[in-house]
This record gives sequence, structure tokens and C-alpha cells, in this order.
Amino acid sequence: MTDARGAVADVVAAERLRIVAALIRVTGDFDLAEDCVQDAVERALERWPADGVPDNPGAWLTTTARRRAVDTLRRRQTERTKLQEAQALAELARDLTGDDPGPYGDDRLKLLFTCCHPALPMAGRVALTLKSVAGLSTRQIARAFLVSEATMGQRLLRTKNKIEHAGIGFRVPEPHRLAERTAAVLAVVYLIFTEGYAATEGEPFRDDLAAEAVQLAGLVVQLLPGDDEALGLHALLLLQHARRAARTDAGELVSLEDQDRGRWDRDRVDAGLAALAAARSTGRPPGYYRLQAEIAALHATAPDADATDWARIVIAYDALLALRPSPVIALNRAVAVAFRDGPAAGLALVDELGDELADYPPLPAVRADLLRRAGRRSEAAAAYRAAIAVARTDAERRLLERRLRDVTTQS
Repeated sequence: MTDARGAVADVVAAERLRIVAALIRVTGDFDLAEDCVQDAVERALERWPADGVPDNPGAWLTTTARRRAVDTLRRRQTERTKLQEAQALAELARDLTGDDPGPYGDDRLKLLFTCCHPALPMAGRVALTLKSVAGLSTRQIARAFLVSEATMGQRLLRTKNKIEHAGIGFRVPEPHRLAERTAAVLAVVYLIFTEGYAATEGEPFRDDLAAEAVQLAGLVVQLLPGDDEALGLHALLLLQHARRAARTDAGELVSLEDQDRGRWDRDRVDAGLAALAAARSTGRPPGYYRLQAEIAALHATAPDADATDWARIVIAYDALLALRPSPVIALNRAVAVAFRDGPAAGLALVDELGDELADYPPLPAVRADLLRRAGRRSEAAAAYRAAIAVARTDAERRLLERRLRDVTTQS
């Protein structure tokens, strides 16, 4: 029973986006595609414990979802005839596997670019992408947007209706129309990775989302091989994801400075550095993602935490702030300054951000760590308690509680 459920979870993590995207391509119906995949998952949970896990779980799930879509469309056809549904039935009957279609034929990219159509409002683009591409629940997306679940449900419905009524095609746009969607596509791929790299609820990491985002970034690079920001994003995600194995120890979070760098994935690091070199070779000034990749590369190439080139990291953050002013970037810069010039220098900068980041959960945690480094234990303890109260995951809370114990038990 446990093995069968684990197999279902694994195949959903690996294949959900591919199956959903293929069904949306042939039916044009976002809700139908998601419902059919969910139905296939429920059938797998019923059947596999008794029948055994099939030899090809992904193919089983794909076939079951496709058959469910065929049945649903046939029932609809008894009530009304639609050319679109007739075409969908014909295409669903074909083998959906085939050879690698390349980036223009990849259903995941088609779905991504459809969700990022410029006719859709930006908030709707991001929300629909997180729902359809990343598979986040409406509740999770609502939390990210700081709105109610009902409000987000209506926003998603309006966005889907806009796609249908405006006749937005399910396809990667022609080369001369790519630029108008590229920025939005890169932004949502980054958001998907961020949710996987540091989930906003539940488990601290969602490796399926992070890995999917890395793959999507790679597909965008195939589509736009000379785009330095696409290359920069791919480099950033590879370099960040390379640290995944070292970010926990016995289920507990490990901070960057304490990670065992021997557990970092060197193949991913090398691939990230190669993508960054390709981005630099374009000769264009570094953009938002490339600057972040430059920072990640400085961490990835340092033999240990003490050897990190914090001076260059501060310079990169200066460039990021000039390009895209943000209190969150300023907070990250303050941490880098603290490592370069000492915790007192970092604290002065953090205190200046208090009003702008009053509701930002990482702020008290950053302040607590800098106070601890400065030897101000009682103030650090108070800051850790404040950080624990607003921690977003249990794993973050446990890390902060360990730090709190350290500053309150030192002699």
C-alpha cells in the first residue's frame, strides 16, 4: 500500500505538467484537463495497491486521463456538437508520446506562453501559470497574492474565460512575437522555482516544482539561445538547485554557511557556470537574473564559507538595486555587507528597512542572526522569538528555535 502510494506521488511529481499541458492543447479546456488528471490519480490510488504498480506508471496515468477526457467530450457531444471538441477527440485518439517535438512543439512551453499572453492581466498570468503549470492549489496562490481563496478562484475563472473568449491560441508565438511574452515567462518560471526552493507552507522544499522550473528554464533557452536573461535565469536555477542535498541534515534546515559543500551537485554547478558564461558572452549589460546568477556563482565557486568573496557580492547587489529597487534586495545586500564589514554595519542597514519590511517574515530572522553575531544575546533572543512567531514552515521554526536555544544557554 505504502509503495503504491509512493509510486503515485512520484509519477504525479514527474509527469503532471506534461499530461495537463497535452490535454489542454487538444481540448482547450483548462478545467477539464486538470479534472481528468485528478481523476486518473484517484483511480491509480484505488487500483495500484491491489493490482500492483504498472511497468510504466507515467503511460498508465496518461492513458487513463486521456480516456477520461474522451468520455467527457463524447458526453458533451450528445448535447451539442463543437468543432473544437471533434478535433480534440481525433487528436486524443493518437499516440501523444512520439519523438521530442523541440521547444516550439513542447506542450509545457505552449502552456507557459499561453498563460503569459499579453492580453491577460499580469496578476492573472501569474496566477494561472502557478495553477496550471506549477500545480499549486487556489489556496496556495491566494496566500501568495494576499487575497482570499474565493477572490483568487474568481480571478482564475476570469483569466480562463478571457483565453476562451479572446481566442488565445495554445501555442508558442512566432519568433517576432516572443519578446512581448519573454519577461512574463521568465518571471513565472522564477516564481515556480522559488515556491519549490522555499515553499510558503508545508514542507520546506518542493523538489518537483524546483526541478520542473529548471527544465522549463532550459526549454526557454532552447527557444531563445541568444537571450542573456533566459541564460542567466537558467544559470541561477541550476546553481541554486545544486545545493539542494546539503540544505537539510536529518530533516533539519542547514544554513548556507554551515552546508557541507561536498554534497553540492557539481554537475549542476558546472552546467550553471556554463550557462552564465554563455550569458556573459552576449556582451549585453547584466540584467536581473544574470546578476543573481553572478551572486550564486560566487557562492558556488568558493571552497568554503570563509572564502566567499563578499566584496564582489555587495557590488552585484548594488547593481541589482540600481536595476530594480526593492527592500527585499536591500535586505539581502545588508546581509552581504554584514559578512564583508561586520554585523554592526549590516544591522544599521537592516534597521533602516524596518518600516518597509514590517510584514516580511524573514526580517526578524535576519536581524536576530546579525545580533547573535554581534554578541548581543538578549536582543538576539527577542528577535528570534519574533521570528519564530511568523515563521512560514515548521522547518524554519525549528531552525530558529535551535538558534534561540544557542543564545539563551551560552555562558
